[in-house]
Amino acid sequence: METTGRTDQERSADRRRRELLEAADRVVLRDGPGASMNAIAAEAGITKPILYRHFGDKGGLYKALAVRHTDALLDALRAALDAPSARRERVEATLDTYLAAIEANPQVYRFLMHPAEGTSQGEGAFDVGLHSAPLLRRLGEELAKVIEERVDLGPESALLSRVWGHGIVGMMHAAGDWWLGERPCSRAQLVQSLADLLWGRLAAAGDRVGGPGF
Repeated sequence: METTGRTDQERSADRRRRELLEAADRVVLRDGPGASMNAIAAEAGITKPILYRHFGDKGGLYKALAVRHTDALLDALRAALDAPSARRERVEATLDTYLAAIEANPQVYRFLMHPAEGTSQGEGAFDVGLHSAPLLRRLGEELAKVIEERVDLGPESALLSRVWGHGIVGMMHAAGDWWLGERPCSRAQLVQSLADLLWGRLAAAGDRVGGPGF
């Protein structure tokens, strides 16, 4: 009975946590980097102390939102990488998936990557600048794993895979950030240009023996 009771409690807590994150998402979609704990608590119909009880502090809630959106992005990127198409097409699809994600949810992107924009320094403001770098680091490590298991880069394949993974993520982030702010060209044009930049070494590299291929 105790085990069942604890399990029910855990399920209830997980469900409540999801509901609170969904409320936080609605506020972020509306307010972007200006999203505050006060606004999120009001959206969820609870008091701030209850919100703190679930996430610890503002940083805890931010991290939970970051994991939620990063997981979704990684799933989409993996689907693009696993598509049954030629390597060049998958490279372009992966770049386009990232750019489409930040284009579709610019407020979420700005909340995660540009917390200073529109954010007051008063009560409820998110100070998340220290957390954006780990998000990019995680994306870089995940992409490095994909490259290492699929592409034969020679004797230093493990190291080069990490160099490539973090380099590609850095390129996507910097180019995407600039593009989202200025819109100097179409998304398709940016994808084509970035793919051209990556393609030389990627085209020359062979598939890893026994891997899923790339």
